[in-house]
Amino acid sequence: MHGPLNLTPEGLADEAARLRQKLEAGLGTLRDLGDVHVGTTPREEVWRDGKVVLYRFRGERPPTAKVPILVAYALVNRPYMVDLQADRSLVKGLLARGEDVYVIDWGYPDRSDRFLTLEDYIERFIGGAIDHLRKAHGLPAVNLLGICQGGVFSLCYAALNPGKVRNLITMVTPVDFHTPDNMLSNWNREIDVDLLVDTLGNVPADMMNLTYLMLKPWRLFAQKYVGMVDILDDRKAMQDFLRMEKWIFDSPDQAGEAFREFNTRFFQGNGFVKGGARVGDREVHLGLVEMPVLNVYAEQDHLVPPDASRALRGLVGSDDYTELSFKGGHIGIYVSGRAQQEVPQTIHDWLAKRTR
Repeated sequence: MHGPLNLTPEGLADEAARLRQKLEAGLGTLRDLGDVHVGTTPREEVWRDGKVVLYRFRGERPPTAKVPILVAYALVNRPYMVDLQADRSLVKGLLARGEDVYVIDWGYPDRSDRFLTLEDYIERFIGGAIDHLRKAHGLPAVNLLGICQGGVFSLCYAALNPGKVRNLITMVTPVDFHTPDNMLSNWNREIDVDLLVDTLGNVPADMMNLTYLMLKPWRLFAQKYVGMVDILDDRKAMQDFLRMEKWIFDSPDQAGEAFREFNTRFFQGNGFVKGGARVGDREVHLGLVEMPVLNVYAEQDHLVPPDASRALRGLVGSDDYTELSFKGGHIGIYVSGRAQQEVPQTIHDWLAKRTR
């Protein structure tokens, strides 16, 4: 006699035996994997300011693009997400299409970086990297690609230094921080940021990771590890899984003062929309972003909802504004199979029409 779930003692025994075999095979797979390596594209350091390093990436053939792209990632995670592995690399996809790609690595802030400000990250670091590229390539302006929080930084830089940015690309970048479906922003608005930073100094990476994981606790705490059992005997699938896990938990601490300023001016103050977004003593007006803009957002993004990103259209001063709506999530836009073709190709085609 079968129960309501159509379970039988024989069926349960067979399932237990299959699970045991899977776990036994998985132990062998894990032993053989060794260290998981990330970032496969050759690169060289070309500029440095303290812990911040600018890397130039090398493709299989020299670039054909006349104007280089500088990629600015968020502070909360490591930038090798754009070059995670050979078959999941935005950098590799751009290089294959002839682009000249540079990426800023923010490094790991320590106690000596406690008082770094947004002005340091935007004007000193992004600005320093851009000035290096302008001089190295003999150009008045370069292309800037900002991702997530790095997109916010890039918008600020472009508004304050429009003559140095030829074309601006933003990916999964929050602009309106107060859309109703922005859970992360809703949480941040309830934080006493001054008390947090004054107490801790730098904001610990583990605290930031826990915050992001709690946005989808079932999916990110339980479901993915239950699903991992199904791939334990698949070497490549386990390597892919562990690379992603390494990236998720390889998070730098956040420089306290910059964290305070970003949260108060954007998460809480919604400075792009309401005004009051300042870098140092200068206010940022997105109406001064008059260069061509490509805004790429993800339709299933739980960190930067589409409406938070699409708000850029009504704020920039550019007459040349383009959107790419990607069917995927905040991470899928870098690593999914569809993204490997769609995103770098769109960026390349868009730049080719505007950089001659």
